[in-house]
Amino acid sequence: MGGIWRIGIAAGLLMMQVPVTVSAQTSGDRALPATIFERRAAQLVDVINGNIAFADYFAPSFQAAIPEAQFKAMNASLIAQYGRAIAVEKAVSADGLSGTLELRFEKGFASVTLDVADTPGEQVTGLRLTGVVRAQDSLQQVAEEIAALPGRAGFLVAEIDGNAFRPVAAANADVQFATASTFKLYVLDELAAQIAAGERQWTDVVPLSHPSFSSVATANWPTDTQVTLQTLANWMISVSDNGAADTLIHLLGRERIERRMRASGHADPSRNIPFLTTVEAFALKGGNFAALRDAFMKGDDDAQRALIDQNRNRFVLSNVDGVSFRAGPRFIDSLEWFASPNDVARLMVDVRARGSKQAMAAMAINNGVGPLAAEPWRYLGYKGGSENGVLSMSLLGERKSDGKWFVVTVSWNNPAANVDTVMLVGLVTRLLALAAKQDQAVSAATSALTFACRHCGNGATSQ
Repeated sequence: MGGIWRIGIAAGLLMMQVPVTVSAQTSGDRALPATIFERRAAQLVDVINGNIAFADYFAPSFQAAIPEAQFKAMNASLIAQYGRAIAVEKAVSADGLSGTLELRFEKGFASVTLDVADTPGEQVTGLRLTGVVRAQDSLQQVAEEIAALPGRAGFLVAEIDGNAFRPVAAANADVQFATASTFKLYVLDELAAQIAAGERQWTDVVPLSHPSFSSVATANWPTDTQVTLQTLANWMISVSDNGAADTLIHLLGRERIERRMRASGHADPSRNIPFLTTVEAFALKGGNFAALRDAFMKGDDDAQRALIDQNRNRFVLSNVDGVSFRAGPRFIDSLEWFASPNDVARLMVDVRARGSKQAMAAMAINNGVGPLAAEPWRYLGYKGGSENGVLSMSLLGERKSDGKWFVVTVSWNNPAANVDTVMLVGLVTRLLALAAKQDQAVSAATSALTFACRHCGNGATSQ
């Protein structure tokens, strides 16, 4: 489902606040760290490696948001991919309380932001791992790790060539995956198209008409609050705000978004027809509409559209029970927004070709991977999506070195269990780093490099 949780470790993207530490200074002739930030940063390596007690390092507010068991699981995933943390570098703080640093692992580097409270305990209140780059990596190695993920997964790294793209590396790039909030890029594309046609303007003011769950920007805002279309687009993409997305779907028209999806080259558009709002999807996934859910999943496009239209006054936020947030994966093969990695690449090409500065700017607000991973890119736009059992991350970038444009997109579905956000963020960040280094003339050995996924059979569309 789109945007139940924001992908940002990104979201990519460890954009969730995750505790981190810097290695302690032990040199006898080195002065002790002068600021609270420096003192806690100097302990980060020991925290990651489990040498400092979780409760001693993190404030109660942090512990409430990320329990110790969850923190340990995240650390275990990081260490499994990148080795143990070994050093802190480039630690910078303007006020002595909050700042950034690079955390060196045995097999890579991570960008980190750290916030410390000015209290007697000097405990850490916020820690964000915003991007990890692996040293001495290869497309082959990343592809093998993606193929080993439980469930099913697919990816594509492709160079954009005009209005087409050329695959550099891929696995199951034609398989339809649930992509959650990645669907919002189709909404953005249609919004930009209507504005280009003169039907609307980015500065148009409209009411926030359709509240939804997981609306990071608009949570608890009064219905019909007046906002601009640019604001809605920025919220929908940068923080995956579901209320903004649903408002735009109703405003632009779901049928027009469906036509835009077809025009962009989606290989199996029926999977997304009718084009659901987040509230409609939440309602059908939940426990209050089981009979309607069964009818919806059995119906063809026309029957499904009729069911949605007939129940428009019932599929509202007040009738959604929220069970999809509490349970494990629910109907992710049937009630979702679907796209293959190739579909996502075609969509990215379409958005870029539209030439909308505002649409491109909306995608670049949250690049999903942080400053370290983004450094080789002149432009980096991102959209991710997540729900229980679903993770999707997609990036559009222009390389600083030669001005070439690339798409990097990965989707991972597991109907049987929730998936590991930290793991996928690491894999996507590594693919992005490899795309940044890809030779300008791709060799025959790596051009259109394709790998098999042991979970996806012959690449048939998932059922």
